[in-house]
Amino acid sequence: MREQDYEENGPNPRDGNARESSPFINNAELGRGNMYEGKNMALFEEEMDSNPMVSSLLNKLANYTNLTQGVVEHEADDDSKRKEVKGPRMGTFIGVYLPCLQNILGVILFLRLTWIVGTAGVLESFIIVFMCCACTMLTAISMSAIATNGVVPAGGSYYMISRSLGPEFGGAVGLCFYLGTTFAGAMYILGTIEILLTYITPNAAIFKVTDVAEESEAMLNNMRVYGTCIIILMAIVVFVGVKYVNKLALVFLACVILSIIAIYAGVIKSAFDPPDFPICLLGNRTLSKRNFEVCAKFTESNNETKTTPLWGLFCDSPLLNATCDDYFIRNNVTEIQGIPGIMSGVLADNLWSAYSEKGSIVEKKDQPSVAGSEDSKMSGLPYVFTDIMTYFTMLVGIYFPSVTGIMAGSNRSGDLKDAQKSIPTGTILAISTTSFIYLSCIVLFGACIEGVILRDKFGEAVKGNLVVGTLAWPSPWVIVIGSFFSTCGAGLQSLTGAPRLLQAIARDGIVPFIQIFGHGKANGEPTWALLLTAGICEIGILIASLDSVAPILSMFFLMCYMFVNLACAVQTLLRTPNWRPRFKYYHWTLSFVGMSLCLALMFICSWYYALIAMLIAGCIYKYIEYRGAEKEWGDGIRGLSLNAARYALLRVEDGPPHTKNWRPQLLVLLNLDNEQLVKHPRLLSFTSQLKAGKGLTIVGSVLQGIYLDKCTETQKAEQNVKALMSVEKTKGFCQIVVSPSFRDGISYLIQSAGLGGMKHNTVLMAWPQSWKQTENRFSWKNFVDTVRETTAAQQALLVAKNIDLFPTNQERFTEGNIDVWWIVHDGGMLMLLPFLLRQHKVWRKCKMRIFTVAQMDDNSIQMKKDLQMFLYHLRLNAQVEVVEMFENDISAFTYEKTLMMEQRSQMLKQMQLSKNEREREIQSIRDESRGSIRRESYSSPLSIVQDAQALLTNDYQEEEAQLIHDKNTASRSAPAAEASVAAAVPEKVHMTWTKEKFVAEKHKNKDSNVSGFKDIFNMKPEWENLNQSNVRRMHTAVKLNGVVLNKSQDAQLVLLNMPGPPKNRKGDENYMEFLEVLTEGLDRVLLVRGSGREVITIYS
Repeated sequence: MREQDYEENGPNPRDGNARESSPFINNAELGRGNMYEGKNMALFEEEMDSNPMVSSLLNKLANYTNLTQGVVEHEADDDSKRKEVKGPRMGTFIGVYLPCLQNILGVILFLRLTWIVGTAGVLESFIIVFMCCACTMLTAISMSAIATNGVVPAGGSYYMISRSLGPEFGGAVGLCFYLGTTFAGAMYILGTIEILLTYITPNAAIFKVTDVAEESEAMLNNMRVYGTCIIILMAIVVFVGVKYVNKLALVFLACVILSIIAIYAGVIKSAFDPPDFPICLLGNRTLSKRNFEVCAKFTESNNETKTTPLWGLFCDSPLLNATCDDYFIRNNVTEIQGIPGIMSGVLADNLWSAYSEKGSIVEKKDQPSVAGSEDSKMSGLPYVFTDIMTYFTMLVGIYFPSVTGIMAGSNRSGDLKDAQKSIPTGTILAISTTSFIYLSCIVLFGACIEGVILRDKFGEAVKGNLVVGTLAWPSPWVIVIGSFFSTCGAGLQSLTGAPRLLQAIARDGIVPFIQIFGHGKANGEPTWALLLTAGICEIGILIASLDSVAPILSMFFLMCYMFVNLACAVQTLLRTPNWRPRFKYYHWTLSFVGMSLCLALMFICSWYYALIAMLIAGCIYKYIEYRGAEKEWGDGIRGLSLNAARYALLRVEDGPPHTKNWRPQLLVLLNLDNEQLVKHPRLLSFTSQLKAGKGLTIVGSVLQGIYLDKCTETQKAEQNVKALMSVEKTKGFCQIVVSPSFRDGISYLIQSAGLGGMKHNTVLMAWPQSWKQTENRFSWKNFVDTVRETTAAQQALLVAKNIDLFPTNQERFTEGNIDVWWIVHDGGMLMLLPFLLRQHKVWRKCKMRIFTVAQMDDNSIQMKKDLQMFLYHLRLNAQVEVVEMFENDISAFTYEKTLMMEQRSQMLKQMQLSKNEREREIQSIRDESRGSIRRESYSSPLSIVQDAQALLTNDYQEEEAQLIHDKNTASRSAPAAEASVAAAVPEKVHMTWTKEKFVAEKHKNKDSNVSGFKDIFNMKPEWENLNQSNVRRMHTAVKLNGVVLNKSQDAQLVLLNMPGPPKNRKGDENYMEFLEVLTEGLDRVLLVRGSGREVITIYS
């Protein structure tokens, strides 16, 4: 299967994910030359650049072929044949029914089914076969629904599972299916060798032993040597000419069918003329007739009694007075018919099970027997022994491979004339046929063959004949030769199909480490995949026991079938619009029962093999999830995730969660530069440290402008933010908003980010370091309004100051403290945040310290005890310290800070003309210029307006520079001005403007400002005229800052209660000054403002 048949060559530029290709979507170039001819479709001309005409679509769809993607054969005329053939020609019978029949009927039917019937009995064997056949029938129904839901390119089961359950499940199950197919090849090869060495040419064995006890080990070594030779031979055959394997498939199938017909013919013949296969019993014990012919102790010849070879096997000499085995002396030798026939009534004896331990003798139940002495040794005696311990679940694992092969039709989907019709019909008919054959054979074997012969796995009691061959007509050799070629053919088919399956998975690119196996010879032959397949197959050969290999491949096939059922059930329950199978006889309950049955059979066969298989699949799943290429195939798991997310969102209450379930759901506000890159990446680092991968995180940013104009920049910004989130391991969602103003965009994010109950409850942002610069888009007004809006929305606010000094995710603090200054109760946010931070390895070794402030009337000792008890109930480990802050006089430094703050505020109010005010000034100049132009013809109105604008701009810039200079001067020298603060305010002048007057007034204002500043800073201010509220606030900020610096200057992080902004908006600029003074001198500060609700509780 080639990758381009169902996948585009390149990724989708919008999301980077490869999309499913289609025979008609996005193929507008077809017929584009004559697309615009005529005027009938002029209205849709622009649409035709991306969407084809319906006529083009239908033409493309009608010519769409889905040729098989196997090897290109060596013959030169094959290419021409492919060009001549417009579509595959195989129908249901040849394309699906016969391949399924050939793959299902195989080695287990001929080599193990009689033994299973004899060991488990007819009833339990019937249950085993019925369970396995029901499992495959339910899987076939699910597979038919998936296969008829659209065109299935070559790739069969892997394609169906991966496109229905996604690349992770598809890759995991696809590789498991590949391993199952590979081990199936090993099982068929082992079956071939067993037939060869046991029933055709026993003398060809390389390792020969005389001791019966060592015979099984020698047989295993023979299997290993011959198996290795045969697998090399088969690999060469597949490598040189795979088309000959395909041509011989019908020959192999004919062998299987003839063998089955011979079995039914033998059953009919046994009704009136049973075949003569006598078996020898000693007491009730079955004897192996490999070393003797006469079933008797003595023979009479010429009135002389002579001992037989059987006597010599049990006695130490051929003489009548020899010392013999005790059991041999006490019991008689009898001979019965091994194939009594269908009318004999032997079915009643074979109804029940006869499980046994390893090494026990095969015994006939109703035969009289006298027990021998307990110390008699049975090793070396010609009994028929069981080679393994038998029980019900083990037989299920051995039998299940005989019902696999139901995917043979879907694997040939590319060769079918009408795959959507042929796959369901052919597969279900094949399973029905083979189920009838298996179930009828169980009853017929039990009714025709003696129980001891059925339990004789290798036919030792019938001179080494194949047990099922003894029943066949006209000769046992029909079954022996037929089964030999059947197993050879099945082994070749496995070595042909498994490499192509691996090649398909490798070319999909979902499992990086197997991509080398997607390459092959120039003709498409998967050379590397064939080598790997042969190597894995050799592992099965080295195990050397067919009974041990069968459960292994049962696991992998059952896992594959389980996920086929799961895929159908998921698609049906999701009711996705694209789920419209032509096969209507399915239901999600049938798929669910089939999936449950597959899972049950896995653990019935072998619980430890099942766990190993699931572990392998799980590891592959996680590997693909972690390292694999992202694919968007519209799979059911993605749809299931969407449905589950919708269900969970509906279940999550829209109201606030309980305090015990509260955790910070963050909205992180990022600043982007002109290149749409994040200005402060450490904010995302801090986010991942605070979240540790839990809870909701929405990373938002605002672009100023109109969305239609900023669409490309928005996509670029989103890509940059997502890339940084990936680097910083911040798990969450990105949301970029385009707004005419930056302020409104922030408001939109706070109001509308999130969905339903999954909304943010905490806003994280960086402190605007350049808030004093008016050109900064995140100015102090935006910041203060954001604080107000989070409070109005009942959301917590975290402001990280000096964010660029915060640690990255790679840094580790080996020591230090996280200091919490708990001034006012905010619902417990200050307590919770350090606990969450210390979960991350960056902060794990930091200690938590909590400081609280005691006033004059407070008992600081009792406060400390109460706080320690509170933390104990909160299960938080922290050091507690109560800092006493008594009332004292307000310092001169505080007055100085307040004076400078108020001066600056008033200056800004005078200098920062609003946009409307500037327009009114310019308009007045324009109006005056119109009047003066009539009086002075040499003056141009336009030049006056331009000059006025320039003067206003220059005046504004000069005054701003003067303000900064004066502020710096004031900070270095003690103020000694006695003039009032109002004296520094320039007087507003109301007059009619002309150009000359405007220039004169400009210089007048400038001079008055300069002289005013000189007067202020050369005399002591009148502190009584200052706003006493501002003085008190500044006093708190200065004093608290001094206390914090004294205790926490060396702390790794300081968390402070963030005071709220003033209710009167006139003092907003003062609010920024208070916060600046409060945090001055601290490296890393996190200002915390609670949401007004409790977020931490002492109760369980």
